[in-house]
Amino acid sequence: MPKSNLHPKWFNDTIVLCDGKALCITSSTKKELQVDMWLANHPFYSKSQLIIDSEGRVERFMKKYGLNSTD
Repeated sequence: MPKSNLHPKWFNDTIVLCDGKALCITSSTKKELQVDMWLANHPFYSKSQLIIDSEGRVERFMKKYGLNSTD
């Protein structure tokens, strides 16, 4: 005989929250999901990413291949 109540409860209207603000509604095994990062506040996607370069490697690479660092 298969075990009863084997699968978790499924919620069709799970709210995804970031910093207390509702982002979207999805489906999950949890009633509410808390996320720290999402597309709008992730440094890579919000263009606020900083490259820390203490040895000048990035500048040498950009100069070697004739690239502009603001692209």
